Amino acid sequence: MTNSSGIIAAEPEPITLDWTKTALVIIDMQRDFMEPGGFGETLGNDVSQLARAVKPIASVLAAARASGMLVVHTREGHLPDLSDAPPAKVERGAPSLRIGDPGPMGRILIRGEAGHDIIPALYPLDSEIVIDKPGKGAFYATELGEILQNYGVENLLVCGVTTEVCVNTTVREGNDRGYRCVVIGDGCASYFPEFHEMGLKMIKAQGGIFGWVSDSAAILKAMET
Repeated sequence: MTNSSGIIAAEPEPITLDWTKTALVIIDMQRDFMEPGGFGETLGNDVSQLARAVKPIASVLAAARASGMLVVHTREGHLPDLSDAPPAKVERGAPSLRIGDPGPMGRILIRGEAGHDIIPALYPLDSEIVIDKPGKGAFYATELGEILQNYGVENLLVCGVTTEVCVNTTVREGNDRGYRCVVIGDGCASYFPEFHEMGLKMIKAQGGIFGWVSDSAAILKAMET
């Protein structure tokens, strides 16, 4: 990128970001959520609904890598002994397989298992940061806040799955900590399209109460110019 800042077309209004103080945060693009046999499917969801976010994320990820932008990937999951998995979370609902149960890609939502890892299409480089989180938000019980502070980050480009759960929670956490959060709308997805739509509306409502919503094309255009 030639300039250190760019104007992003977004809702509720355009926003100018200093790229040197911006990080791309990719939320939970894990096999357990994205692929058949993972945790998402055990909850009764159609995992194919999430596939639409992959290409838009990949395009922004490539641009971020080319520009030297800080890239952070997150993974939701738990320690093998489930000591960081509250019983209220593990026992909730009636999934066909619960957290920690053996599944087609290893134990469901357990760190170190194949299903817990990020999909090949968006796999982190060795130089990129991977945050393992036990909750929905990326700031809770993780080192993310400290890392962003150390890098001087003020702005977050946020994408991933699912829109209304882990993306929304992370944006709300980030907003409360003073970060400008720009959500890449087509780089997010939900098992429920109506939740995706409403999740984005909640973020940009009331003058951008939690942040801004843009799309991958607008982000790429702003980075180029």
